[in-house]
Amino acid sequence: MRKTRTKNHPPRMISPVNLSVQHRPLKGALLRKIGGVIDTGRFILGPETQALEREVARRSGARFALGVNSGTDALVLALRALNIGPGDEVIVPDYSFIATASAVMLAGAKPVLADVEPETLCLDPRQAEKCLTKRTRAIIPVHLYGQPADMTRLRKLARSTRIPLIEDNAQALGATWQGRPGGALGDLGCLSFFPTKNLGGLGDGGMVLTNSARLAARVERLRQHGENPKYYHHELGLNSRLDEIQAAALRVKLKWLSRWNSRRRSIAGQYNRAFQDLPLTLPQVRPGATHVYHQYTLRLANREALQRHLREHGIATAIHYPLPMHAQPMLAPLAPKSRRFPISTRAAREALCLPVAPELTDAQTRYIIQAVRAWFRA
Repeated sequence: MRKTRTKNHPPRMISPVNLSVQHRPLKGALLRKIGGVIDTGRFILGPETQALEREVARRSGARFALGVNSGTDALVLALRALNIGPGDEVIVPDYSFIATASAVMLAGAKPVLADVEPETLCLDPRQAEKCLTKRTRAIIPVHLYGQPADMTRLRKLARSTRIPLIEDNAQALGATWQGRPGGALGDLGCLSFFPTKNLGGLGDGGMVLTNSARLAARVERLRQHGENPKYYHHELGLNSRLDEIQAAALRVKLKWLSRWNSRRRSIAGQYNRAFQDLPLTLPQVRPGATHVYHQYTLRLANREALQRHLREHGIATAIHYPLPMHAQPMLAPLAPKSRRFPISTRAAREALCLPVAPELTDAQTRYIIQAVRAWFRA
């Protein structure tokens, strides 16, 4: 398609994420909180972490929440708490960030890849069921792009097979399934506080959610060198603790999460209305789910051409993810050659994520809409 120009070209590149803008109204509160941590001299597992754990647990409908180093560590610790290790298999979606599968490998187990649903790109329960073997020890659905996987069918599958369910809720904090928050619908749930997430820290961080006192106690011990009480080490654990400065910053930002998620939904709604007549696939919201649009993902065959056009007009986009799991160099040997992944393969070729961060202004949103529509008119 030939180049087209849109009116009112913005003076700066519109980015998918602009954390400096997000933090501007929070800077005073963040600095006061961080200063308070410095004054206490408690930097690891102190009162800010404990308060954040209570607040996130309450918001997620979980009895227990445990702050850890990262979303990847949250997954590893969840697997370790379930005694999953060498010789075991864990079913994961073929279309997701690598951490979902690499955490399984870090726990010593084998990730078994299952294709995703064509509408939502979340783990397909029917494909997960086909992957079950006598070695299957867990299923990890990813609540991709900001909405839950089909937890009704996945929970039914997990109950019927007595296989634990671990929710990878890194992209969907605040989303719901059948009126219930995601993250506490399985045996364990895992969060990431990477800075670009809907609730992101000023560095890395993560959290494990559960309604099981037994699993919570195990994660609590494992995150601190297998220790309980102090200096008594019962098993090999990790050094994976959310630090106080991150917890303090996250507590400030948690108060904004609902309005940020609402703004994301508003921007997504503007896109949906503006693009509904265009020859592309829009994000599909599953009946019974609420979506918090960690990403707003279009699908079209010639996405690179649209991406170039938008970049020329000052709009940065992202591709999440350019390779399905089975095509990743480190995972390709684990994928049986007889198994095909048509949905994830196509999604990896077609997915393009537009800016949807709550910092986008209405003017910027209209400009992005105008630029997308101009490309299709050319």
